[in-house]
Amino acid sequence: MLAVLVFIIILGVLIFVHELGHFVMARRNGIKASEFGFGFPPRIFGVQRITGEENKKEMEVKSVEVKSIDIKSQGQKIREEIITERLEETQRLKPVRKWRIIWGSRDGDDENEKKDLNEAHEKRFQGGTIYSINWIPLGGFVKIKGEDGGNISDEDSFAGKSAWVRTKVLAAGVMMNFVLAWVLISIVFMLGAPQAFDPAEKNVAGAKIQISEIVEDSPAQLAGINIGDEISKKQVNPAGESVKLSSVEDVQNYIKNNAGKELNLGIIRGDQTLAIKITPRVNAPEGQGLLGVNLAQTKIIKYSWYKAFWEGLKSTYEITLAILVALGGIIKNLFMGNGVGADVAGPVGIAVLTKQVTGLGLVYILQFAALLSINLGIINILPIPALDGGRILFVLIEKMKGSPVSQKLEQTFHSVGFLLLILLLILVTFKDVMKFVR
Repeated sequence: MLAVLVFIIILGVLIFVHELGHFVMARRNGIKASEFGFGFPPRIFGVQRITGEENKKEMEVKSVEVKSIDIKSQGQKIREEIITERLEETQRLKPVRKWRIIWGSRDGDDENEKKDLNEAHEKRFQGGTIYSINWIPLGGFVKIKGEDGGNISDEDSFAGKSAWVRTKVLAAGVMMNFVLAWVLISIVFMLGAPQAFDPAEKNVAGAKIQISEIVEDSPAQLAGINIGDEISKKQVNPAGESVKLSSVEDVQNYIKNNAGKELNLGIIRGDQTLAIKITPRVNAPEGQGLLGVNLAQTKIIKYSWYKAFWEGLKSTYEITLAILVALGGIIKNLFMGNGVGADVAGPVGIAVLTKQVTGLGLVYILQFAALLSINLGIINILPIPALDGGRILFVLIEKMKGSPVSQKLEQTFHSVGFLLLILLLILVTFKDVMKFVR
């Protein structure tokens, strides 16, 4: 249940931050957003700000009468003034700013909502963005006026803005995903992150030997070893003898010396110490190793808050570059007919990975969320139909040809693209399910 909760929170935050980017950029450029919601409908409740002007009655001073009289007090003459004000009721236009609550998906289905709507209609008040909380806690959404191409003549419509403004609004969600990744990685560096170091360094405090990569269908994967697992420095070999491992080379020799023998491999995963039964292969495919893992010697590195943000920015750039290179390789393989050539995970695969990192602790969860955020940003900015990059592509085409692209053509393009994305999602999900069932 903890893994499910973490998965929902990560996915929710990534999507919510993405939509927040669109919303903030739209509002900063004078574009109206009818609703900005946390989670997906149906709506639990929302709040909306009402603004306008209405006549208010107030008493106004119309004239002042001053009357002086002389009186005697204790043998002295004193002049006293009596001031009389004449008040008159007048009406003035006063600004109105107030919040109203909307319960449920329908607006106006209870007495308070009907009263608010009638008042707004009669007094010609303006209704602002509805900020809503919704039942399905997976991210969020924003409804931007004119995003479907309508209301092109309205000043507060997305469709009525310049190509540059529309591009900024569409790209803002992606930028927020990169900013989120930067912040998360910076927090990781403040808390202390495991980093590989040169094995030539001696007596490094807190050094660990960790699994950095696992080959598919290898003994390690079949035994349930996860990326991030730490190899215990104290092992017991099949003969019952205690063995001390202090380096990657020690682990490799230990595995090699026990090829073909069942081991109770000591693994540290988060706060747990596990003994995993595994048999190293006698012969392994080239480049895979007897267990099918890559090992890294790591140590925990912490930075001060100001240096953590700089290191976080550099790390975000490096991860983004690595993902782009990997994506380029996938596209190249597809064009050359070599297949994807990489392990692509869908929602089920991401959920399984979430379960694995949850057992490793908060730092790994934050790193995983940052990696997903960067992936989400990169995928969304690609010129794929129905995604932000695909919509930006049409804005650029409009700019080059000097006239808008047919709305019918664009809608068809995005609809077909969305259908293909859904089919791809189903295919990847089916592959994930079959993989983990097997």
